[in-house]
Amino acid sequence: MIPVASTELAPDALVERLASVAGMGRGRRRLVLLLPQLGDFDSLEYAQALVAAMPQLESAGIVVLAIGIGQSAGADRFCEFTGFPRELLQVDADPQLHRALGLYEGLQQLGGPWPNLLLMCAGIGSPGTLAEVLRGYTGDRTAPQRIADDETIQAGPLPPIKGAFFARAGGTGFQRPFELATVRLRNMSEVLGNWRTYVPCDDFLTQRGGTFLLEEDDTLLYSYKDRGILGFSASMARPLSFLDPYLA
Repeated sequence: MIPVASTELAPDALVERLASVAGMGRGRRRLVLLLPQLGDFDSLEYAQALVAAMPQLESAGIVVLAIGIGQSAGADRFCEFTGFPRELLQVDADPQLHRALGLYEGLQQLGGPWPNLLLMCAGIGSPGTLAEVLRGYTGDRTAPQRIADDETIQAGPLPPIKGAFFARAGGTGFQRPFELATVRLRNMSEVLGNWRTYVPCDDFLTQRGGTFLLEEDDTLLYSYKDRGILGFSASMARPLSFLDPYLA
């Protein structure tokens, strides 16, 4: 697919933020992620997907910046766990920038952030969440393999699982049944075991994120605003497919 030239400028709030970050001003293509809380499923999973694509992004001349909700200690642990480069992650104590960009605050019913988060996990005010949870268990032949055959993964209370287990259960070269669910269990165990490091304040548990790809002149090549939990991409089977036209 050949990208169509865009004349829509990136939002002023985003351009102003990038102008304050060394190497993120005009003159180069920039991929900017607005992550939810650092301890959110989506934040961890998105970062893990990007780590594998970093060499391609660098070759294509696309620089990356992620901005998440949290504090410095959480950012350090997040990057240690996911492998995401620490110098490419900034943290804000609140979602002021997220809201300036019109990103979804999540369900805002009576009862506070925890009841609203639980309702969103059940798919209320969070379209696509339940289907994406199910995909993690059933597998997906359109999605890539997540765990190498020679890799050993420790996921929460489960004993260490070798990647070859998934190969025996479903084959290779695609996302096998329970494979993505196992990755998510590992992510969840990491966050729950270090909750206050990842989530120092519960006020913004439901806040969702977004993705912005900017051209050298600050026009928008691509943008996406999350509408629910486990919905950080328009195509969760291949969450970075929007980059394909720019990595060729």
